[in-house]
Amino acid sequence: MSWIEKSTVEVPCTVEIEHTAESLHAHVTLDAGFDIEPGDEVRVHDAPSLPPFGETITVKRQATVTRAGKLERAWTKLIAHLELTELYEVSFSERRTL
Repeated sequence: MSWIEKSTVEVPCTVEIEHTAESLHAHVTLDAGFDIEPGDEVRVHDAPSLPPFGETITVKRQATVTRAGKLERAWTKLIAHLELTELYEVSFSERRTL
């Protein structure tokens, strides 16, 4: 893998969409233990739309994973770390200001 070049991989996946009073969510699980890393992009082909209220659907689809190059992966990790450290500056103490 080069510093800038991206690679593309086709992977089967499972899509689960729930539209109930308890939950409204969509999850994509890549099959065959394929791991996503920082900076990678996943595009699900022929993804289903929202099911009717009260239903959950689970379907098999194909996904294209675009692997980030080394430079983009390093940049994504750095930015994520910097954004996380912004949370450290938040205080939850009961100090009052006048």
